[in-house]
Amino acid sequence: MPTQARSIASLTISFGLVAIPVKLYSATVASERISFNLLRQKDGSRVKQQYIAANDGKLVERSEMVKGYEFAKGQFVMFTAEELKALEDTTTHSIDIGQFVPLDSVDPVYFAGTYYLAPDKGGAKPYSLLASALSKTKQCAVGRWISRGKESIVVIRPIDDGLAMHQLHFQAEVRTVKELGIEAATVSDGELKLAEQLIDHLTAKRFDPNEFHDEFKERVDAAIQRKVAGKEVSLAEAPVGKTSGNVIDLMEALRASLGAKAKSGPVERKGPKKAVTPIKKKAARR
Repeated sequence: MPTQARSIASLTISFGLVAIPVKLYSATVASERISFNLLRQKDGSRVKQQYIAANDGKLVERSEMVKGYEFAKGQFVMFTAEELKALEDTTTHSIDIGQFVPLDSVDPVYFAGTYYLAPDKGGAKPYSLLASALSKTKQCAVGRWISRGKESIVVIRPIDDGLAMHQLHFQAEVRTVKELGIEAATVSDGELKLAEQLIDHLTAKRFDPNEFHDEFKERVDAAIQRKVAGKEVSLAEAPVGKTSGNVIDLMEALRASLGAKAKSGPVERKGPKKAVTPIKKKAARR
């Protein structure tokens, strides 16, 4: 967490008769993202967005706007800000824990946003107790939180010496993989064995985000500095990945990564076919 991080809310984690006062922090730093403004090219003047009515082309001020839901093609029901406000849940300052579940039972596809929780005044001991208990049992807390009038499912899990809270999507908001119509492909025992060996060869003890950096951001930063200095920016094409979807290339890469040598000697274009063919025949006889 950044040294100068500021809390965005004061909350209470509650379950049973236990109440833990905490402060809520954003886990991401928006300022690290590069954003551009829209300008008029001839003089660099910033442009602003305006809203135009579709039926007569006239400018519409914000004070004239209401929200509407399209229940049929071109037909809307309108809601005023007051009507929508009345439909919202009352914002609470409590995260109500309803159950504890194994952390690995929560599919990351449901994660919508991440926050950090830190103990507030008087909450250090129960906070540490909860974090330690969750870590030891490999469980996470599932609860309910209402913010800005909207209800969210949240998961609280241990992270380092603290707690992280993830907002979750509701079930209806998540597509299933079945909707993609993925075509099943047959994989031979030999191919699977090679893939397993490669995975074992590249397996690390844990994910380390320090091993990765945003190369695109670095290129854009460099281009911005060149522009500021009055220099031209190279229009060279962006780096192209070296990966290939060709199955033979994949097998060659697997064998090379594992240090295996084909029986035919040095790897040639037809080498992988000779090495793979006996495996496929053996599988076919089973």
